[in-house]
Amino acid sequence: MSTTLIGRFKTRRDAEMAVERMVQEHGLERTDIFVSAAGADNTAGEVKAGSDDEADVPASEDEGGPALNGYIEVSVDIEDETIVERIWATFSEFNAADSAEQ
Repeated sequence: MSTTLIGRFKTRRDAEMAVERMVQEHGLERTDIFVSAAGADNTAGEVKAGSDDEADVPASEDEGGPALNGYIEVSVDIEDETIVERIWATFSEFNAADSAEQ
C-alpha cells in the first residue's frame, strides 16, 4: 500500500536538504518526491534578491535570501512502510514546520 508523507518547510534550503537525505540515505527515487508551494502564493517572494538587481546596485543589508510568502511543501510517496519513521525523522531534522500523512 502506498503512503504519502508531507513536510512543510520555511526555507528552500531545508526542503532541499530533506530531499537529498531521502534520496542519498534512504534510497528513495527522486521521481517519488515532489516539491511545491504549500499554497497558491509564490514562496520565493516578490522582493528582488541580489541576483535580480542591476550590476551597479550596491548590496543591501538583508541580502542573502528573499522573503518567503509561504511554506515549501515536500511530499514523498512510499511503498515501504518500514521507512516511515526515518522520513518523519528527516522532516524533523530539517525543521519541517508541520507534517502530515495522506
